[in-house]
Amino acid sequence: MKLILVSGIVAATLSVAAVTEASAWTRSGSVTTARGTYTGHASGSCAGGTCTRTRSVTGPNGKTVTQSGSATRTGPHRYRYSQTTTGPNGGSVTRSGRVVSYPYGPHYGYRIVY
Repeated sequence: MKLILVSGIVAATLSVAAVTEASAWTRSGSVTTARGTYTGHASGSCAGGTCTRTRSVTGPNGKTVTQSGSATRTGPHRYRYSQTTTGPNGGSVTRSGRVVSYPYGPHYGYRIVY
């Protein structure tokens, strides 16, 4: 589950990184499940070769998880990213790394470089 979440975050960050300079956006929404209603908010922007994103999700128990991160283009098809996730009880985890995208050919996609 964590790998899927991290992969989704990296993909989303790269998608934001592809947005034109000085772009900004916000999104909000909610979903109701058998466990209750979850509400989410997200915003992001791009300027000077760096894109940032912040999002939060509040669960039915009133606790919130937040994520903030950025991606910076370091060269053709190359990016550096950093992300901090803060859990509902205040603990946080920071992840960072480099990503190389392959937009053409048999290796189409992206690879996380450790």
